[in-house]
Amino acid sequence: MIHPSRQLEEGDGSIRIQIGNKLETWASGVFNGIYTPHSVYTPVGENVNNAEAEATVNAPEKKLTLFALQVAVLEKMATAFGAMGFIWATVVLLGGFAIKITIIDFWFITVILLIEGARLFGRSHELEWQHQSTWTISDGSKHRLNSLVSSSRDFILRAMKGSKNPISGSQSRELKEKTNQAIPSTNQPTRTWRSTEVPLLPYVGLFFRSKNISKLFSWLQTLSALICIALSVGRLIWFFLGANIQSDQNCGTDCGNMRPALYLFYGSALAEALLCLLEKIYWEWTITCRKLLEEVNVECQLGSSGMVSIRRFFYDAYSECINGSIFDGLKLDLVSFATELLESHFSDEQLIGAQILQKFSTNPQFSNDTLRKIGKSILVIERLVEMLNWKNPQEAEIRQAAAEILCLLAGKKENSLRVAGIPGAMESIASLLHTRRSSDEGSDETGEKEIVCDQSYYEFSVFNRLGLTILKNLAYDRGNCEKIANTRGLLPHIIEFTHTGEWLLSDRLDGDYRLLTVERSLELLMLLAKTAGTVGKHLRREIVEIVITISNIREILKYGKKYPHLQCTGIQILINLTSDVEATERMGSTGGIIKELFQIFFEERNPENQNELRVVAEKRMANEVRVAAGEAIAKLALKSEKNCNRILNQNVVKKLVTALKDPVLRINSARILRNLCTYSGQESLEKLKGVSAAAPTVLREIMSAENKLQEVMLGLAAQVFRFTNPQEASEAFDQIGITEARLAMKLQDILKIYQYPSFKFPRMRRFAIELAISMMENNKKRVRTFKVLGMEKALETLAETTSEIESFDIFDGTIGLSRHDTAIHTLVENALELLQMDEIQNHVADSANPTILLHTYVSM
Repeated sequence: MIHPSRQLEEGDGSIRIQIGNKLETWASGVFNGIYTPHSVYTPVGENVNNAEAEATVNAPEKKLTLFALQVAVLEKMATAFGAMGFIWATVVLLGGFAIKITIIDFWFITVILLIEGARLFGRSHELEWQHQSTWTISDGSKHRLNSLVSSSRDFILRAMKGSKNPISGSQSRELKEKTNQAIPSTNQPTRTWRSTEVPLLPYVGLFFRSKNISKLFSWLQTLSALICIALSVGRLIWFFLGANIQSDQNCGTDCGNMRPALYLFYGSALAEALLCLLEKIYWEWTITCRKLLEEVNVECQLGSSGMVSIRRFFYDAYSECINGSIFDGLKLDLVSFATELLESHFSDEQLIGAQILQKFSTNPQFSNDTLRKIGKSILVIERLVEMLNWKNPQEAEIRQAAAEILCLLAGKKENSLRVAGIPGAMESIASLLHTRRSSDEGSDETGEKEIVCDQSYYEFSVFNRLGLTILKNLAYDRGNCEKIANTRGLLPHIIEFTHTGEWLLSDRLDGDYRLLTVERSLELLMLLAKTAGTVGKHLRREIVEIVITISNIREILKYGKKYPHLQCTGIQILINLTSDVEATERMGSTGGIIKELFQIFFEERNPENQNELRVVAEKRMANEVRVAAGEAIAKLALKSEKNCNRILNQNVVKKLVTALKDPVLRINSARILRNLCTYSGQESLEKLKGVSAAAPTVLREIMSAENKLQEVMLGLAAQVFRFTNPQEASEAFDQIGITEARLAMKLQDILKIYQYPSFKFPRMRRFAIELAISMMENNKKRVRTFKVLGMEKALETLAETTSEIESFDIFDGTIGLSRHDTAIHTLVENALELLQMDEIQNHVADSANPTILLHTYVSM
């Protein structure tokens, strides 16, 4: 079984209930199910502990923002030196020494200033064009689409591989072509120009692309820096070799300041050029040699198409550092970056944002932090819900990514309430359930028609499963269940997905995408049927009123032997539905339901797998299904005379008596027999005579067992002795080597142990009193035994601690259902009346030693 925390994957993505170790808990009596009160709160599918939830995420994108800051520092330092040199040249040199400076220095300064201006112009526009070049995901999208085509094709072929009619090579090629045609591209035409597709010049549009122009500006900066270094170094060397600055003898006293002024200018120009060159070297070494972008992409696990996202995020961070404070870029993170892109009007940008959130949400390292940030923003959740309605084939990837994010988002209780609280959310989720049901399903024909049907069904099943998963995660909350029920047409649509048949359950592989859809719909239906309170009653009534519900589950029970997890989920739905009296009668009257349940209950399956661990797992799962089937039968027989008669018509009494010795089946076998004995009509009493054979087993378990097993055996014992004559009863006592007095002492001990009502075993005291009353009514001599043992005092103490919890057979959370015909306090009063009617007290008073009398009864 697959845990709900399993990541959603293309072609599988199955999220299944984890039944865990119910077998051991059921058999040992610890797991009480509907027969004991329990909390109605069910935690949503969160599988992380508190330490993981509170852990600080070491985001890989911090490397990018730090690198952006470092490069921005070099760039701003270079710009500062350039600004200082420009001001010094224009104000001091060209302003103060314009007519006194040599012609060589004049032209050197002029060229350097022009080069610096060109570099600044190229730098600002290089950043702009670099940024623009990341506004397309054509390359990454193409790679992703090819991967999607391959995975989709392989999954369909694997699903068909085990079918009765294999696909021929030509059919496989045809399916490949049709699948390729079905996958859309996200580069859809828009009503506005994109910067990446604008033809700047006629006939040479292929050259003048964003990426090429940004490279041109980059080389322009590098060349400018090299020329500036050459000019500045050359002139400074000339000065240091002793050349005169000014040969004019009439330069005056100002000539003495010209040399330092020129030193300062050429020095600042050299520093600027060196910093610019250092920035370029550091940039190229980090991006090209160290491959920082690829490293972060690998750590973020964004895949091959993630490079576009990483590159664009880096340029955004770098732009923030350059255009504002150098620390502005440190405030960016990939999650916030992705949520902003969701609001874009371009599908490429929307897909970038959706892909980042999708990858991070399914990554265990980043999932908690990502979902927490998304969950805090109602606007983001609204945008994701809105995307579920996008049915344009060209937006299929975005829609799927949004659905997968919402699947995980709804898996956390605090976020599920926000998702369901958005107006129209249920309708948007329901749009994922639209499908094309083909009339050829289940056909044995092969060829083109079957291939097209499977391929078409697969396209819709991906969204179907995602929609069902979102609803399932939302259904853990009672309020959300009410919203699901109130959404027009949603509940019937959910039940339609439970449709199966022999054609599907017998001939398909376990990974068949159709079975995954059936499984999720069953799990969702189980949660809806399990809802507590008034909402649950309303939901169960609506579920039963849909005529295909029970028949669909019957098909799963009948043909789903290879899929015990589907059978177990279907049986749990039946168990939950039996809380409604009308539903119980409808299920009992549906042909084959009781028969199939008994078939599962009595059938011991031998795993075919040779792997030891697999054998143990399959054996456990098979036994869980048998236990669940027994519980369902017991519920169907509870207070339903018609269903009891239907069960007795199956001639299963002897098998049920035998099953009392089976550690897996004995608890539910005892429940079924007790309900049959209690609620069967008079015309069926003849069929229950065989139940007397259970007396030795029942007595043995009462004397030796504990907890739930002892409780159900006490309940059965009071009914078994109704069909047991005195001779059979005596033989039963002799067979296990006890006396009636010892049984009476055991009942007395049980009442002493359970002085107060038990939430785990709410019927223990009731059944003990019922058995004691039965014994006293059948034989008045036993009244004296109970009197001597002190039963009257025990009952008087018990009367002061009776509780409503002991007056119900089953529970819906903490709400009692199916009240017993006789209240617990009435039973206590009846037992006290029987004890008080006996005059044994006078005989005890005449006895010289009451202790000897007690030992006499015990040894009888």
